[in-house]
Formats: sequence, C-alpha cells, structure tokens
Amino acid sequence: MARHGSGVPVYVMMPLDSAELVKSESGQWMLSLCLKRLKDAGVEGVMMDVWWGLVEKTAPGVYDWSLYDRLVKVIQDNDLKLQAVMSFHQCGGNIGDGVYIPLPDWVLEESHRNPDIFYTDQSGWRNPEYISLGCDTLPVIRGRTPVQCYSDYMTSFRENYKSVLGDVIVEIQVGMGPAGELRYPAYPQSENQWTFPGIGELQCYDKYMVTSLQAKATSVGKPQYGKIPTDAGTYNQLPQDTGFWKDNGTWKTAYGQFFLSWYSDQLLAHGERILTVANRVFKNKGVVLSAKISGIHWHYKTPSHAAECGVGYYNTEKRNGYLPFARLFARQNTVFNFTCLEMKDSQQDAVANSSPETLIKQVAASCRKADIRMSGENALAVFDDASYDQISETASLQFDGDNVGGDTIVSFTYLRLSEDLFTGENWSNFEEFVAKMSEVSSASVNQSGFRSKI
Repeated sequence: MARHGSGVPVYVMMPLDSAELVKSESGQWMLSLCLKRLKDAGVEGVMMDVWWGLVEKTAPGVYDWSLYDRLVKVIQDNDLKLQAVMSFHQCGGNIGDGVYIPLPDWVLEESHRNPDIFYTDQSGWRNPEYISLGCDTLPVIRGRTPVQCYSDYMTSFRENYKSVLGDVIVEIQVGMGPAGELRYPAYPQSENQWTFPGIGELQCYDKYMVTSLQAKATSVGKPQYGKIPTDAGTYNQLPQDTGFWKDNGTWKTAYGQFFLSWYSDQLLAHGERILTVANRVFKNKGVVLSAKISGIHWHYKTPSHAAECGVGYYNTEKRNGYLPFARLFARQNTVFNFTCLEMKDSQQDAVANSSPETLIKQVAASCRKADIRMSGENALAVFDDASYDQISETASLQFDGDNVGGDTIVSFTYLRLSEDLFTGENWSNFEEFVAKMSEVSSASVNQSGFRSKI
C-alpha cells in the first residue's frame, strides 16, 4: 500500500546490529524481505545508525564503509529513503540496547592515557559512551580535536555516498551525545547505576569541565561559584531527598542558577560547534539535517525539573529550557527531533511526577516560537493501537484544540524493526498506523516530509 496525500511520512529504525546482518548473503536476503514489507505498508524509509566505532575502528582516518555500502544498496533496491545517523556514541548502556559497539579502538586507547576525555560523575566513574564536550576543541585524540574527528568522519561519509545523497539518503541526523542525543549521560545503565525514576547525576567532573566552570566563575567575578554542587544527590534519589533539587533548594539560589546556566550553556555550545561543522560538510547536498533532544519526562511536575536539568536542559517551573535548543536548531537549519511521542500522562507512576504530554506541548510551542520544525520518535517499543493513536494525535501538534506547533511534525521514526513487529496483530496494527499517519492534517510538507533542505 503506497502512502497517499501529504500527511506525516513514517520511517522505521533499523536494528542496532544491521551491519552484522549484511555480512552474509542470507542476512541480506532476510533484511531485504523485511524492507519490502515496510515499503508495501507505505513506509517512507528507514533510519540507520552509522557507527563511528565500526567504520573508523582500527586507526585514525582509516574508514571502512564496506558493510554500509551493502546496507545502502539493500535500502535503495527496495525503493526506500534513508535517514543516516552519524553515531559518535557507544552502542550499549541505554534503554533497549542489546548490542555492544564501543567507540573506535584508538579512542579507547587514548582514554587509558587520559581518562578525562570521558564524562565523569561525582564518584569518579568515567563513562565511555561519548567523549566529554569539555575537550571539544582540544587536540586530545591523536593530535585531532573531537570536533575535527567528527568533521573528518562526516566528510568521508559524504564523499563515499555522494552519488545517493539527496536521492536515497535524504536526512543526516547528527549524533551529539549518548544515544545520539544532545545531552549529558546523566542516567547511565551500563553498570546498573540508574533506574527509573531516579534524578540522575551531574556529569561534569572531568578536568576539562571543572576548568571551564572555574574560568566562568572567575570571569563573572564570583570565583566561589567555581565548584560543582555537593548536595545534588545520587542517581536514584528523588528531588525532595536532596538539598539542591528539593522545592526550595539550592537550584533557586544565585549560585544554583549560575551553575545550571553554565552546565546547559556548555551543551548548547557543543551543539553549535558540531552542527556548524555538519552544515559545512553537507551544504548543497540535498539532505536535511536533524538532531535529537531526549524526552526526559520524569519529575517534570516538580519545580526544579531535576532529571531534565541533569542532562543539560535547564528547564524549571519558571524557565523554558527548550527554547534555547530550538533557537540553536533554527540557526543551524536543523530539524528538532524529539522522543516519547507515544507516552500518556495516565500511564506514568505517581512517584515519577511525570508529564510527557505537557513536556511535548512545551517543546512544540518552543519550536514554533523559534520557527523550526519538529520530527518525532517513540521512546520505547510499542505495538498496540492505543500507543499508535497517541502518536498520531501528538503528530498533529494540536493539543485540546490549540494548534501549539503550528504544523504537523515533518516525519515520524518508529522504534524499531524487529521480529516482533511482524508477529500476528502487531503487523496489522502497524499497517493501520502508517495509513493513519498519512492522513494527519498537514501544511507545506513536501514529498520527503521536509519544508527546506540545506
């Protein structure tokens, strides 16, 4: 069944280990069968992680695209579009990760010599998921800065796939943190540190982040502010159990506001640096840029919004932490991709003080104010009609009759291609969902689902 009308195009995330699948002819054949079924159901295309840890695994500047060449061909042969994710993070350690793909060998070797290139928590634990933004512009990776590594990787990708950019490959999603999201790794699960709905921990204890904080404090004439809060709690505490995040806690003081502003500003600057490079690399190549903001919905109904602030989104009861990110994406002509579109407030445990629906409404309003378009994903695997209905309703960005978002989301990417998707009524539910998304009210969305291209 082909997709009719404008509506909202649906993409499907490929398996995390897609590169392994195409190592054998039988694997390619099975994948092709799955993709054909997606195409027949009216799916627009697929999203695929392009793992830094696979392509540039063995040595700096040595890129092996052979497995991705096979994947792109299978996708092209099935007449599907591709959202390619520049995945500069480790696979493994996040919700739903059943595959382990570490960062390149030579990056890990460098971390043994200089462990401060990784984000660090208050206990001194180093997180190997992603390089700390504190050293973005320092030549700490075999003489290159991390941003240079990302730029060189994207340039190699562009050159290798220039014949299909804008045709098969229609979108480049730029990974800028753990799970490919622009955030700090405040809720790691690789060693069972965090469980829902814990507030998480601040991730700025590497020497580069500490130096940055001290320099910022000195520059504003408050050197005493150049320290990380000591009362922000541990991974699995609740806001009211900490001195920093409780309702009238340290977060409300001048020092608390200074710290949270610096913490979030560093993340924004990280995004600015990488998106500037991505725009330069893919300029005039006919592809859309996108980047992902995580749907941190727990403790949203508390004044401090501790879980959001911990990942770098300085959003509180009186401060809109998403508008600065929407404006960043607008400056960089980047689609604002947001997760958790399937979630309803009524499904959340009371202890989590969660409100995913209000969060999405706030993000949609922020994007509209910044004049930037949204795309969406589900955060957890879903197969039921109720979740699909919630997604299609949210995709319109109309809430209680209020057209908050101004327009529909430009695309929706479903998590994820799996055997379960094709089982029994799961598949018929999905087919109905794709058809329903094709009828979501839309304006000024072109065939590829995007208003503008780089």
